[in-house]
Amino acid sequence: MTEKQPSPEDLAPPVPRRRGWLRTALWIAGPALLAGIGGWLYVTSGRYASTDNAYVQADRVTIAPQIAGRVVEVAVRENQAVRAGDVLFRIDPEPLRIAHERMQAQVESVRGMLDAARSGYASAAADERSASADLDYKQQQFQRMKELRARGLVAQAALDGANNELAAARAKRDANAAAVARARGMLGGLPDTPDERLAGYKLALAQLAQARLDLEHATVRAPMDGTIGKTALQPGDFLAIGQAAMPLIGITVWVDANFKETDLTHVRVGQPADIEVDAYPGRHWKARVASISPASGSEFSLLPAQNATGNWVKIVQRIPVRLAIEEPADGGAPLRAGMSSNVAVDTGRGNSILGRWLGGNEPVARVAQVR
Repeated sequence: MTEKQPSPEDLAPPVPRRRGWLRTALWIAGPALLAGIGGWLYVTSGRYASTDNAYVQADRVTIAPQIAGRVVEVAVRENQAVRAGDVLFRIDPEPLRIAHERMQAQVESVRGMLDAARSGYASAAADERSASADLDYKQQQFQRMKELRARGLVAQAALDGANNELAAARAKRDANAAAVARARGMLGGLPDTPDERLAGYKLALAQLAQARLDLEHATVRAPMDGTIGKTALQPGDFLAIGQAAMPLIGITVWVDANFKETDLTHVRVGQPADIEVDAYPGRHWKARVASISPASGSEFSLLPAQNATGNWVKIVQRIPVRLAIEEPADGGAPLRAGMSSNVAVDTGRGNSILGRWLGGNEPVARVAQVR
């Protein structure tokens, strides 16, 4: 009897049963893991308020001269870092120096006029005393002539002459009194009033101080630490008072995050926050809520929305929230004004579903310090 030959399937090695168990375990563990992650996200949702409508901000100062003139020197260039007090540019100081010297001469002139007024006051006072004495004498002469005329001892012409001399003496006394009053008025009512208390002298000093201040303003300096922005200022340019010359961006930065009004239910000042800037993926900055705007962004626009008129469509508004950066990211990445960022504010465990189940309380918010 012929022996049966084995088939290829009979000669193949048996398949291990371990591979079947691994496939089964993956089918069970995979959905379970996803369900666990989803469940955890569900019960912890509501703790963080986040938005990608956030931008880095910094102090910005527009440098403008306080005097008009032609620029003779530009000491900085675009994108240059400066310290407070550094010279930015200079305006031609020669016209201002001439004005300052003219006002110095004006002060000396006023001082000389006051000294002359004091001398004039003394002279006028002496003339007034002399005129008063002469008037008294002429008054006595007129009375004697009047008595003699009444007894017929002198002619009427003699009485008329005495009366005329009396009138001339009285006029001279009045003129001297007016000169004394005029000199007293120039001296502030009293001849010994110091120059510094007289209106004319104070006016001259004020004009001199203004000329000195204008001369100092010919040199424009940085008001704070920062970096020069885009500028095209060149020597020879003429600048008017208040004309923008160059922008200066400060070194203190923060983040303005525009949250939807529905996301601000549990956001409070002092709560911690995490910031990630688009320019530096994977790097995070620790921050804290410094302040919350008293109105939505649309309220500060030039033409606020008029929701009481026309067809009305409800739109979720955004409220600006300022975040103070407390700790820089690793690596010292520089932040520049206008950079886009993502913000997440930790409102506390008590604001999540799990926290409400566990009875957790929102941590007390600390006041954030900014600038």
